[in-house]
Amino acid sequence: MVELSVLDNVFERFLKGTHIFKDREVLRHDYIPDNLPHREEQIRCLGEIVAPVLRNSRCSNVFIYGKTGTGKTAATKYVLNKVSLRASELGAPVTVRYVNCRLAGTEYRIFSSLCEGLGVKVPFTGLAVGEVFDRFKEGLDSRGILFVIVLDEVDALIKARGDVLLYELTRINETLRRSRISLVGISNDLRFKEFLDPRVLSSLSEEEIVFRPYDAAELQDILWERARLAFFDDVLLDGAVSLCAALAAAEHGDARRALDLLRVSGELAEREGATYITEDHIRQAEKRVEHDRIVEALANLPLHSKILLCSVYLLGKAKVSSAITGDIYEIYRELCDQSGLSPLTQRRVSGLINELDMIGLLNSRVVSMGRYGRTKKIRLGISRSLIRKVFTTDDRFGRLIDYVPKCLAGVSSSRS
Repeated sequence: MVELSVLDNVFERFLKGTHIFKDREVLRHDYIPDNLPHREEQIRCLGEIVAPVLRNSRCSNVFIYGKTGTGKTAATKYVLNKVSLRASELGAPVTVRYVNCRLAGTEYRIFSSLCEGLGVKVPFTGLAVGEVFDRFKEGLDSRGILFVIVLDEVDALIKARGDVLLYELTRINETLRRSRISLVGISNDLRFKEFLDPRVLSSLSEEEIVFRPYDAAELQDILWERARLAFFDDVLLDGAVSLCAALAAAEHGDARRALDLLRVSGELAEREGATYITEDHIRQAEKRVEHDRIVEALANLPLHSKILLCSVYLLGKAKVSSAITGDIYEIYRELCDQSGLSPLTQRRVSGLINELDMIGLLNSRVVSMGRYGRTKKIRLGISRSLIRKVFTTDDRFGRLIDYVPKCLAGVSSSRS
């Protein structure tokens, strides 16, 4: 009964407390507003690219690039929702299907999702990927439609599993008789095309749209637009919005981060029973959002990036506080062998190290070795306890972070 009374108190305090939020859902990432400030040019450009489907013509493939939180997904969904509505009014045979490749994770699940968008039944697992693709192709051609496929975070899939799926989709129109597909790819990595086979690149014939980061003034406009919908009047102080925008602008103009800060600060004020949101609430929210963001980044890393991070973790466990790429690669190869995976090349692993450095999960610095030249020293950019906390929830990585690599004996203690 003690636990129940504690919860009763919590609920009663919440129900009788101050009213901060009018509608907190408008601060969520998946909310698509009626107006997207400072993305009018990109919306117009994407609208012009996809407009031919309204006249029963296949539109060009298009790839959209930009860092996280620059409005790529929101703008794409906004445009294609409008296209779907207009196509329905005109009787045009247009179907749009959105798939988040990072969440889907495998070619099987992506093709399964595309089948679901066509009403084609596919079991959750158990079939060969080729069989699922054949069912998708047959189901698509039987409907006689223009199928616009949005592959969000497609770079995550390509880095983890290669470009086979993209190759199949870019060639599918050659075998279809009654239907056609167009691809809209969304990537957080501007160097995405470096990972593609030349045959895939030649088949894409894509157009490109780049979403630049927001600056502080633009983020402030976005925040006020959402705040009017999310909060009751006079709840949000001007200084709090300015600080929120400034913090997010410093993080590469990430609107998602700005909205998270605003929502969490509102929740903190609500729990305190405060009548308005202050700069102090924003500062508190920043600490909480930063922790949650790192946990999310770790959980959503591609498979080989996780193994690479695990390799650096194991070096730290062996008291090697900073290692060179060669040391990390030896442990990485051993962990791949333990996991039944084919290791990537050392050149590709160096690229992954750079990516993990860019997002702050690793820290690398070039140091002079005198007459032996220069080398790169690499260490973890986050706490070891956080990596252990996230990775132990996964059976595969729970085993790997407790593994003792044989090649560790060859790593010189002088590198620590």
